[in-house]
Amino acid sequence: MQIMKDFSNLEKKIGVHFKNKDLLKQAFVHRSYINENPNFEPSHNERLEFLGDAVLELVVTENLYQNYPNPEGELTNWRASLVNSQMLAKLAKKLALEDYLYLSRGEAKDKNSKARAYILANCFEALIGSIYLDQGYQTAKKFIAKYLLPELTEILAKQLYLDPKSKFQEIAQDKLGITPTYQVLKETGPDHAKKFKVGVYLDSNLIAAGLGTSKQEAQVKAAAIALKKKNWE
Repeated sequence: MQIMKDFSNLEKKIGVHFKNKDLLKQAFVHRSYINENPNFEPSHNERLEFLGDAVLELVVTENLYQNYPNPEGELTNWRASLVNSQMLAKLAKKLALEDYLYLSRGEAKDKNSKARAYILANCFEALIGSIYLDQGYQTAKKFIAKYLLPELTEILAKQLYLDPKSKFQEIAQDKLGITPTYQVLKETGPDHAKKFKVGVYLDSNLIAAGLGTSKQEAQVKAAAIALKKKNWE
């Protein structure tokens, strides 16, 4: 059974009134819905997401280049923090984009998973793609400037552009003159599905331990926990 959704409130909220309503609708169609409803029009949003991703990256890059004289490496890290899936999913939730998604019955039930966060992030990019096609670059740029670019203030203030390992190392070196080290404490599971417990140390002191399906993932989690324990967030 196909679903009919009214996008007029969303258009009012974002201040963009589409000439081609199907472009707006398509931004919210997940591939899983098409699998269950093969005759549904328009198709899924993956091509719009591909386009929106490029527009988003250009707008953010342009803004950073014009407003910050920092080196390329720093600007790259800042941009990555702005356009990652976690940030885009957060903004999608703020705009209640979830209410407009076309999902399969299975996907519709799975509300709080990582998969749903990715779907929301991809939808946000697809929406940018649809705005670009319907209204042009300047309107897409205004949308990104209104909803995404203000997040940079918090990213810079809290150094969120640093991953937990980098951040823990930077603060430990600054405060204590010590470079953290990591050690595998435990390995479990068969070779194709191993789990690792990794500890992060300052000198010989174990500060925290993290679990992951790879050593790298466990190290990142250990560093994140260590940041909290040391009140270095």
